Order: sequence, then structure tokens, then C-alpha cells
Amino acid sequence: MMDRTIDRMLAPHFFRSKFEHAADYADYIATAKPHERTNWDASHNRASLDPTQRALLASFTRNINILVLSGTWCGDCVQQCPMLDHIAHAAPTVHLRFLDRDANLDLAEPLRICGGLRVPTAVFLNEDFEFISILGDRTLSRYRQIAAKQLGAACPLPGAPLAPQDTIETLQDWINELERVHLIARLSPKLRERYSD
Repeated sequence: MMDRTIDRMLAPHFFRSKFEHAADYADYIATAKPHERTNWDASHNRASLDPTQRALLASFTRNINILVLSGTWCGDCVQQCPMLDHIAHAAPTVHLRFLDRDANLDLAEPLRICGGLRVPTAVFLNEDFEFISILGDRTLSRYRQIAAKQLGAACPLPGAPLAPQDTIETLQDWINELERVHLIARLSPKLRERYSD
């Protein structure tokens, strides 16, 4: 049963349909409650790309669709999803959309991470809406940061703003994954034949 669910979910027409019904960043955060929106805006203002990152993202040639399962109430989403918005604005070939996790359990359930409905979960798709990769919940740097705090003598408050260096490292993790995804698409024999490159 689960194999059929995953096969159906991984079908390009399933992802395309989800993407077409998803919201862009501005429309997505417009659904947040006022106190949630304040947190999203603050996180967006803390994140910024450096010139090297902008140049890399602007150099991408393949269209990449990123479909993010999120929750406006989620602290990890508040901290990381604004980074994705900055990335998408710097990369003209990157198309970013958001879905509320709880309203899209047909997608969220098969994408459980360690048994949980974790958010944010980003699904990276090529221009044909074929699955390339998934990055969910937190990046490696985020997990290292949390482990250093939670497995130590004291724990931070849930949803507390990231320290400046933590923001920089987490943003770089997202850029690294997108670069990897882009290279997968860039080197795809099917797409190279399509574009004669």
C-alpha cells in the first residue's frame, strides 16, 4: 500500500498539481496571524545573501521548482523559509511555492521524516516536476547548532531567533543543496539533449 502511495506521490503530475495550487512567499505569509507575521518579517530582515552567493544563484540555467510544506506557526519555518525567499529572488530559474502542511496531508504523510510530519520540508523538482531531492525539517548546520545547545548544559527557548552566525551557516546549507540540485538537473542527459548543451 505504501509503495503505491509513494509511486503516486512521486509522479510528476501529482507534484505539478500541488505546485499549481501552492502560494508564493508573499501570499503564503499573508495567511499568518499578526504575531506570526511579525516573526516571519523579522527573520526575513535578518537573512541576506552576500555577493558571491548572489552570483552563484544568478548563474543557474536550469529551472528548478521548490515546493515547501510549512506552517506559519512553526519556529523552524519562521527561521528558514525566509532564506528560501531570498534565494529564489536571486535565482531567476528557481520557482518557489508554499503549502500548508496540515491542509496537504496527502503530500506530508509520505514525506514523514523520522516518523514525524516535520516542517519545513522542501521538495526539489526539475522543470518537468520530476523529483530530484528533499530537504526537510532542518539543515545540517541547524542540527549541529541545536545539538550543541540541547545536548549541552542549557537549552534555548523554542523559536528563539538564530544567532547571526547560525543564520549565515543555515542559509549556506540551503544554497549548497540548491546548487547540488541544480547540478543534477544541469547534467541530466535528458535535459542536456533537450537544450543541446
